[in-house]
This record gives sequence, structure tokens and C-alpha cells, in this order.
Amino acid sequence: MSKFLPVVLAATTVLLASTNHPSTTLAGTCASQCGPRPIQFTPGRAIRLQVINNTSGLVNLEKLQGTKPIPLQPGQEFQIEQGNPNEPNLSLIFWDEMGAPLQAIVSKPNFGTLRLEIRPGNRYPGDRSLYILNDGHVNVY
Repeated sequence: MSKFLPVVLAATTVLLASTNHPSTTLAGTCASQCGPRPIQFTPGRAIRLQVINNTSGLVNLEKLQGTKPIPLQPGQEFQIEQGNPNEPNLSLIFWDEMGAPLQAIVSKPNFGTLRLEIRPGNRYPGDRSLYILNDGHVNVY
């Protein structure tokens, strides 16, 4: 009987602790609580970037520093083809002409297309750039 006493006490402690804190006993898998998978492309493959201005103001796009900004009117769409193996990273800077905060929503409508919807933001300074890394991951800053 003395050998079973520690086992019974441990089992009782675990049982009582689990009834006082039920969230600790209901651990789910990552698939049940993690959210959507990050968007990623195959490195070295051609990518079509669609940029859509869903704001009420003028948004400027700049693919590379030193290039001329591309104005994007409200409701206008712009496409960039990225398939040059010498230029594996794709970075795009965008800003509202009046300085309003922006929100960038990225999606992957098909295998080789990345869609960037620029919407009015509610946090200052908001999103300002899109970056596709060498490994194919997509980041918004």
C-alpha cells in the first residue's frame, strides 16, 4: 500500500490541477490555432506581382531605390514581372501621397502570382514595403 500512495497522490494532484485550470488540459494542435500558412514562392521561378490601390488617394510605388516612383491612382492596378535570376530579391516601397497610413494585404491567387492590395490603414505609420526574400518568403514591413 505504501508503494501506491505516491502514485495515487500524484494522480490526484494532476486531476485536481486539471479541473482548476481546464485550458492547460485542452492543448490543441498547431493546425487548430496557428492561423494561415505564410506565403512562399519557389526561389528562382518567375513571379507576377499585382499591386492594387484600394485607397481613395494617390499611392506611389518604387521598385528600386533611385528609380522614378510610379503613381497609382485609386482603383488602379499595376503589374511587375519578376523572373530575372540575377535579381533574386524583389523589394517594393509604397507610400500615400498625403502621408496617410496604409495597410498591405498579400495573397497568392495562383501558383506564380502575388497580389498586394493597398488599403487605408488605421495605425501610423502603417505598412510601407513588400520584400520577397531569396528563399521565397514574403514579408511586409
